[in-house]
Amino acid sequence: MKAYVFPGQGAQFTGMGKDLYENSPLAKDLFEKANDILGFRITDIMFEGTAEQLKETKVTQPAVFLHSVILAKTLENFNPEMVAGHSLGEFSALVANGALSFEDGLKLVSQRALAMQKACEITPSTMAAVLGLADNVVEEVCASIDGVVVAANYNCPGQLVISGETSAVEKACEAMKAAGAKRALLLPVGGAFHSPMMEPAREELAAAIEATVFSAPICPVYQNVTASAVSDADEIKKNLIIQLTAPVRWTQSVQQMIADGASLFTEVGPGKVLAGLIAKIDKEAATANA
Repeated sequence: MKAYVFPGQGAQFTGMGKDLYENSPLAKDLFEKANDILGFRITDIMFEGTAEQLKETKVTQPAVFLHSVILAKTLENFNPEMVAGHSLGEFSALVANGALSFEDGLKLVSQRALAMQKACEITPSTMAAVLGLADNVVEEVCASIDGVVVAANYNCPGQLVISGETSAVEKACEAMKAAGAKRALLLPVGGAFHSPMMEPAREELAAAIEATVFSAPICPVYQNVTASAVSDADEIKKNLIIQLTAPVRWTQSVQQMIADGASLFTEVGPGKVLAGLIAKIDKEAATANA
């Protein structure tokens, strides 16, 4: 079965999508529609902006979403049998499988970015990558720390990201190293994504998601929250709301897709991060980049 996967924040690069814009009338039309919806020319920042400009959350999330979704729409023979997206990428996946319209997906991603930015400004918070420890050890160390710190991204075996209050994450990093982690290093992010620190953003986004029409998808989406195939529009909505404060179960999602018959994973969007993670999750898995 053909599986398509969509990257999240961090995959952006200057010049992303420019070739699509210049070579596909459909892509150009969609990019210009996006500029109108957002109220600023995001294409100028995507094509010519600095890395700093691209790192702004209000830019990053819509930019990665647009690159992925517009690339999917211009692919020949795009007939996904299953889709998944990493964090923000779940919105790209939901447009690709027909659960969300392009316009509604972009509006939700923009609202999500702004809500997350606001939540980041309430309390000093951050994330850190932990390499070389088993999942259960990372979870146990987080549970032993005073303050808010949780496992946020299960990226592949031996590579987890933790998230929470800055002081708690720093303490957890020291404890992870003491427990045998190869590395435990703070990430250059704006805040504690996929942790309880995102509760204000979750509440804000919940209202927007509830007010948006979701359709029956053409194929299942393997959602971050459940790591299982979901086709019911109401369930997709519910999981999308929970996603902001819950961990991204990427390892488990990929393992379930393989168990359900995924024979080729095609990454759609900027970068090759997900293809690399999938190869670490299952060395036999076939990967490609759109």
